[in-house]
Amino acid sequence: MYSVLDKDTIELEIVAYIPKSRRGFAVTVPLSEIINAILYKLKTGVQWFQLPVKALFKDKVICWQSVYYHYRKWSRCGFWKACWIKFLKRHRSKLDLSSVDLDGSHTPAIRGGEQVDYQGRKKRKTTNALYLTDRQGLPLAMSEPIAGNHNDLYNIEVQFEEITATLEEANISVDGLFLNADAGFDSKDLRKACSQKNIHANICFNKRNSNHERDEYFDKELYRQRYAIERTNAWLDGFRSLLNRYDTTTESWKGLNYIAFIVVASRKFKKKKV
Repeated sequence: MYSVLDKDTIELEIVAYIPKSRRGFAVTVPLSEIINAILYKLKTGVQWFQLPVKALFKDKVICWQSVYYHYRKWSRCGFWKACWIKFLKRHRSKLDLSSVDLDGSHTPAIRGGEQVDYQGRKKRKTTNALYLTDRQGLPLAMSEPIAGNHNDLYNIEVQFEEITATLEEANISVDGLFLNADAGFDSKDLRKACSQKNIHANICFNKRNSNHERDEYFDKELYRQRYAIERTNAWLDGFRSLLNRYDTTTESWKGLNYIAFIVVASRKFKKKKV
């Protein structure tokens, strides 16, 4: 059977936290097999109706509509983000928070949908979101997706609050964090948002902002380590359903991202044990 994560990891990290529902269709197959089918879709990018359900389920086979039904149900109730926050709580001792990296990503939106618009640099319709990673490049949080016609600094104070709130819900203190970001994030609003949370903003100066000497904090050696988040982007692009966005609703799109976070972190932690 195709497997992105082993059964034990799926059971311990995801299935154990699925909320019990008294409404809707009764589950007739192991939840771990449904999760495995969702992981297959995430990794391969196959369309839902093309899921090879006969190969993904053992004793009893369910149709692709049932797999999609459960995914949508868990997406709408915010389960995937809640599951990721609980994952961070359990494994926060394994994170390297000596510094964190912030970056934005424009994802082509093939079928349109919520928070989609034309982005000139990509020359197509995209969805934009901000991502935060630890020093190892492990994903920590993402912002709310916004239409691709907005740049990374659009409504940055609200977006940054969303990101830091995820860490705080996971009992990860942001006080004293060193945050790396490229020149595209060099703005007074972001620096102010960082200052209010006692986060040290190590943001590369944007030459277009001023030609004068600036006295803001900037550590070149620390900034050189920012390559880690570019590596994270490559890891996430390895999930074909994230490389291009086909889901038309933002909750489904965010759900796929949070599942990928769990997969990336689980694999990383497993390698450390070996």
